[in-house]
Formats: sequence, C-alpha cells, structure tokens
Amino acid sequence: MADALRKVRKLSVPCASGALPTGPRPPCPAARPIVTGMQSYTIGQAARLLGVSPDTARRWADAGRITTHRDDGGRRLVDGRDLAAFSVELAGAGAPEEGTSYTSARNAFPGIVTAIKLGDVAAQVEIQAGPHRLVSLLTREAVEELGLEVGMEATARVKSTNVHIDRT
Repeated sequence: MADALRKVRKLSVPCASGALPTGPRPPCPAARPIVTGMQSYTIGQAARLLGVSPDTARRWADAGRITTHRDDGGRRLVDGRDLAAFSVELAGAGAPEEGTSYTSARNAFPGIVTAIKLGDVAAQVEIQAGPHRLVSLLTREAVEELGLEVGMEATARVKSTNVHIDRT
C-alpha cells in the first residue's frame, strides 16, 4: 500500500514548469527571471506618453532634461527607465496653485456652465469642457451652495459613475 501511494505522489506532483513527470522523476528546471531588452521610445512616443508636443520633448532633450541616444537609423530614443523617472519628476514638479482644491477624483474636465435646471430637490447642471458636454444631476442645495450660474467656470470631476462639480 505504501509503495502504491509513493508511486501516485510521484506521478501527480508537477514540476515548476507545470508538466507532470512520467516514469522516473527528472529534475525540474529552476525558475529563472525573464529578462527582456530595455524598451526605448522615440521622441514622438515619449511626448505622447508625457502629454506634451514632440517639439517640447525635443527641446527638453536638447536642454538635457531627458537623456537620449541614437539608434542605427539616427533616430533619438529615450530609454524606458529614464522616461519613467522623468515622468514621475515632471508630475511632482507641478506645484499646486493657491486656492487649488484637493480631491481624489482624477478625471477633471474644466469648462463653462452652459445650463442649469433647478427642481424642488434636484438640479441638472451642464458643462461644456472643450468638445465634451457633461451633465450632472445633483441636489438643488449643492448648486446653491456652490453659487453655480450659467457662464461661470466650473470643473466636472468624474469618478466611477458619478460626476462631481467643483466651482473654479
């Protein structure tokens, strides 16, 4: 009975590669970390990832703010690690202006209030933010506390399925 149990255990325990051994158990290959080549980005790709124009990225590279190297074709490339570090530095450099509100909602649409429909309890506020028209349903009290009026600047903040309105 013990021999049969030992045989079942040998056949049913997979090695690190996930394969089930057959017959005598061969040694499993050791798990090795996967090492890939360093990802590099063209100036245009880096600019898109940083949210700036390619000209701005080129100026930053010329000024030495972004480290670049050239490929065999002569294109300037930015190493992925350097770009990641620079993007973190760039994001941290934007000091908040005085009067800036702090919020956890990150999808902000600054725009202008184009319509307000007030009910007894609820209100509907429309904001035109560039090409985007956002409509938010909120309480009448919130509209009155914010002092929202058609024509004033406001920021719609979207988090999950809710739209938050901030007066700017």
